[in-house]
Amino acid sequence: MSIPSHPREAPWQAGWQSARALLRPGLILQAAALALVLSFYYLPAASGWFSQLARWRMEGGYLFSALASALCGGLLPFLYLRFTSHRPGTYPWAHLLFFTSFWAWKGAEVDLLYRALASWYGNGNGPATIVRKVVTDQFGFNPLYATPVGNLIFAWKDAGFRWRPVFADVRAGRWYARRVLPVLISVWALWIPVVSCVYALPPALQIPLFNVVLCFWSLLFAHLTAHQQREAR
Repeated sequence: MSIPSHPREAPWQAGWQSARALLRPGLILQAAALALVLSFYYLPAASGWFSQLARWRMEGGYLFSALASALCGGLLPFLYLRFTSHRPGTYPWAHLLFFTSFWAWKGAEVDLLYRALASWYGNGNGPATIVRKVVTDQFGFNPLYATPVGNLIFAWKDAGFRWRPVFADVRAGRWYARRVLPVLISVWALWIPVVSCVYALPPALQIPLFNVVLCFWSLLFAHLTAHQQREAR
């Protein structure tokens, strides 16, 4: 899916347009995340499935998080983009290494974030604990690190793995407002409800739920940053 971007609009307007374009699929995804949380707490028949996921996560540690994220955020979305695109050459096989490597790194990174939040705020699932984790995640980690760094790396990929065009765009001024803020608004619209569901689960199940959402988000992020780079040319 493509995300509308209007370079002459204020950043918040571009971000709002992107969020509106994602409204229906985003609501479906958020409903799916909520359904998984409710199934964990209120559907005894699903307990075996959740227990197995938790065992894989606990036994695999950071390696499980990296491999699961590489699969859900890298391999599966790449194959979807490659075989459904009207121009398969837009997604050359060489990009598969980029997608899987990037999301493997992000999977281990998010695992570290979740562990840090658990050590700071505890493993409880009460409203106060969930709010603290969501605020730190979405209004600290995301705007200060995850979204700007991710934007730069995807811009590097979209520029043919060349840093010169990326640095030129940064030096053009208002880079954060032009490139990061519209993406960040879309991130908040999608991920604030989702991470609220993630933090409502026990720690061993948080990464698996993150990976369910990641498959969709990696498709969105790839489309959004690629569209921004085309508008910049």
